[in-house]
Amino acid sequence: MNPVVVERPGVVKLATLPPLALYIHIPWCVRKCPYCDFNSHERSGELPEAEYLAALMRDIESMLPSVWGRRIHAIFIGGGTPSLFSARAIDELLAGIRSRLQIEPDAEITLEANPGTAEAGRFRGYRDAGVNRLSLGVQSFDDAMLKALENPARHPHRKGGMRADTAWKISQVGEKLGYPLVCVGIPKTVDNDLAITDNCPGFGSVAKYVATSIREAGFDVASMARTSTRVFVMEVMGRHAGWITAACGLAADKEGDAPQILLFPEIQFDEERFLARVKRVVEGDGYCAIAVSEGLRNRDGAFLSETGLKDAFGHSQLGGAGEIIARLVKDRLGYKYHWALADYLQRAARHIASKVDVEQSYKLGVAAVKLAIAGENAVMPVIERVSSKPYRWRIGVAKLADVANKEKMMPRDFISEDGFHITPKCRAYLLPLIQGEAPPPYKNGLPDYIKLKNVSVPKKLPAFKI
Repeated sequence: MNPVVVERPGVVKLATLPPLALYIHIPWCVRKCPYCDFNSHERSGELPEAEYLAALMRDIESMLPSVWGRRIHAIFIGGGTPSLFSARAIDELLAGIRSRLQIEPDAEITLEANPGTAEAGRFRGYRDAGVNRLSLGVQSFDDAMLKALENPARHPHRKGGMRADTAWKISQVGEKLGYPLVCVGIPKTVDNDLAITDNCPGFGSVAKYVATSIREAGFDVASMARTSTRVFVMEVMGRHAGWITAACGLAADKEGDAPQILLFPEIQFDEERFLARVKRVVEGDGYCAIAVSEGLRNRDGAFLSETGLKDAFGHSQLGGAGEIIARLVKDRLGYKYHWALADYLQRAARHIASKVDVEQSYKLGVAAVKLAIAGENAVMPVIERVSSKPYRWRIGVAKLADVANKEKMMPRDFISEDGFHITPKCRAYLLPLIQGEAPPPYKNGLPDYIKLKNVSVPKKLPAFKI
């Protein structure tokens, strides 16, 4: 930290001048997003690159007296969409800055880019100009959301598969441009919807948490069903694939156990069939526990959370899928209900982690590091199931290109014929993943977690040059 000397009130004198970061704004974009309140403007015709660069240089020169002697350690070129500017213009921009200001040799120079405008062919020119970091602006990886936002960068990406696709594309760009870049993916998504790998690290612990939660909630509801709550609804993650919803079904060892009904995104929601099932369950068991996926869809394929339902008076019901289902039960059947949203709790509950999941997560991380050290590129370590009884597994390797943008849905034979529960085959797949307990250490009655200091290490490698 620089020593500070206060000469008189309002005047601070530093013993040494602090470094300086420079932000350059390029305001043009292909289309103005409806939510954006930045100073940005839709491109109309050719961009006035030369005129704008000249204005930027005049602006920088006007500020020189106030920053003279301070060295630039970071430059961020933002917008708008700066990648609309040609590589030649970015080169002239950085050359103009270098001629007016002192830039550290290892300065981080970032160019903000939109996935729809940053073609690989431009990257070499940006890199040659001095850009050593790209900041890719992605508003959403959900096609429907991108369409609503009218964003030109529409991709068929989906969560874990999207991450694999990003890793694969980065590896290809590095290879084309001659960067010594090794890119190894790790199958991380609690949704368990990645292709190739038998299951994803994190899913086993989430499965254990949601199954435990709905079993315990079921006992609670059953205890007061005669005089109070008859229906309990729990919404879990899974916008496109119902693996977490299926895991809730593990809590039901026999007929009548909670949850009696599961609502999967793979099965179109039929309101009348659902209500008839709830009524039958309540009349038979005295209560009903329901697990619903956040991605539940109606017959038209639209998310219930987006369309809502109508109450008895024709008013639209808004909210998540769980809330909508609970209110539907109340409005149509008159049952008192409670509903819960597992949300972050389901993926953060380390205290109830599956021992199998913890072991698999650790070994996948070790395998990924070993692949990187060995120079393997565009690959991902995966879990291969050798057998279910007894449960045996091993680490395999898949190509990122085979994983990218693919989504593993629930097989139809994992879902009961009526669409409201899991089959024995699904149970046989899920049960091994939740086995064993691996509690963290406890202190004063609470989990004692390690917190990373997140201290950056000094740069050791020289700037890469071809």
